[in-house]
Amino acid sequence: MENGILHVDMNNFYASVETLFAPEYRDVPMAVAGDKESRHGIILAKNMLAKKMGVQTAEPIWQAMRKCPGLQLVKPHRERYAEYSRMAQEIYCRFTDLVEPFSLDECWLDVYGSERLFGDGEQIAQQIRRTVKKELGLTVSIGVSYNKVFAKLGSDYKKPDAVTVFGREQMESVIWKLPAQALLFVGPHTGKTLEKFGIHTIGDIARMELPAMRRMLGRAGEALWTYANGLDTSPVAAAGAAEPPKTIGNSTTLPHDVTSEEEVCRTLLELAESVASRLRHQGMKAGEVQLTVKSGDFQEYQRQCRLEPAVCDARSLYRAALELYRKEDRRWSVRLLGLRAGKLVEASGAQLSFFDRTEGLEREERLETAVDALRERFGGGSVRRGTALETKNRDKK
Repeated sequence: MENGILHVDMNNFYASVETLFAPEYRDVPMAVAGDKESRHGIILAKNMLAKKMGVQTAEPIWQAMRKCPGLQLVKPHRERYAEYSRMAQEIYCRFTDLVEPFSLDECWLDVYGSERLFGDGEQIAQQIRRTVKKELGLTVSIGVSYNKVFAKLGSDYKKPDAVTVFGREQMESVIWKLPAQALLFVGPHTGKTLEKFGIHTIGDIARMELPAMRRMLGRAGEALWTYANGLDTSPVAAAGAAEPPKTIGNSTTLPHDVTSEEEVCRTLLELAESVASRLRHQGMKAGEVQLTVKSGDFQEYQRQCRLEPAVCDARSLYRAALELYRKEDRRWSVRLLGLRAGKLVEASGAQLSFFDRTEGLEREERLETAVDALRERFGGGSVRRGTALETKNRDKK
């Protein structure tokens, strides 16, 4: 088999899942959008009818409504998307155990070892396309190639509900004629840089001298030259074999600009609990905390500090973030707060400090682990910290 790498992209994923639960949106322009009142008023996904009207992902709702006055808006249901992503991956795993998620709605598959059972790459792709459509009611576009980058180009090339083969014979005749921005990891900034040097297509990148690409974009330029020439050799990881995260974080845009430290504290505590829970779920501890603050007029700063020993409890993350906030003392009206845990290590291998008392940390971690189990069983709001409840009750008075 020559082309045994597949990239499966679920078409208009969020919007398509929503129409399964609300079929009345199937034949009208529809978009999944954030909560405008909470200042998350952007388009998260759109169906093909909205796309034809010019609606774009990540644009403000008001702008999308100008393009498409009859646009129907639906709130996101992230638990549904996660469930359908899981079910789709279960289908992929019927054909190979080499399934590597790229996002919630995209996966790479290596089917080189499946030819005797299911046929060549294109035949397997067609079987997957039909199975997903029949069992989940969703459509996918699949690119088939001999490497991951060209397979991704194939899935983007023809949508929806399509299979495209991009083998070596299509490299110069089709792939090299595509715009440079179609290549993996060529974002708007990189695209503008390439245009300044007269590079407009993937073929232009491929025909450049490698040293020139290095001078232009450093290591990223070398990677793009490799991709454009069809020389990518990165393997497809086995299902469940994803690399552990390098950072774990969360941020929130506040419903209104905040000036009181009390509200900042409450938000930081909620972020710390979210991040700490995810750390424990991943079996990791953090050796660093990073705080992000954005003001009402979109000024932003980030500060970080080391944590010794490494921790995975919310109290430690919260205290470190609050100290960073107080130390800066900008006296801003705060629009966004973000908390990120970095320098992650496996919890089982984390070293204890000889100079700090660790009994309190271990007790806090055990307590929060027990709370994780209660929340998983009875819901996220079933157990809350007393400080959070005090603030909530004060707000009601």
